[in-house]
Amino acid sequence: MAFTNVHRMARISPTKVRPVANLIRGKRIDEALAVLSLSKQRAAVFLKTALLAARANADQSEDVNVRNLIVVDARADSGPTIKRFQPKDRGRAHPINKRTSHITVAVDELD
Repeated sequence: MAFTNVHRMARISPTKVRPVANLIRGKRIDEALAVLSLSKQRAAVFLKTALLAARANADQSEDVNVRNLIVVDARADSGPTIKRFQPKDRGRAHPINKRTSHITVAVDELD
């Protein structure tokens, strides 16, 4: 049974999260945490918190060994876009889309 955590409305674009999520998918949980803690990208912080929360969800179950967990699923789906406007010359407005993402991390016990 997979244990998941979803960080909703994260204020980072999903296109910035997806390459970091590809790094940890399929790895053991301790390797994934090491990769995320050494990564310089801002998305690693969001993924690390979601991964730690998924590990805590698995730790609540009594029959799961936390040391044998692997990252089954790590993905970033697009959330709602916050729309803002930047004033430009001659009274015009330039639209700015501030994108959000829903970050999903699922861990499962290695058989």
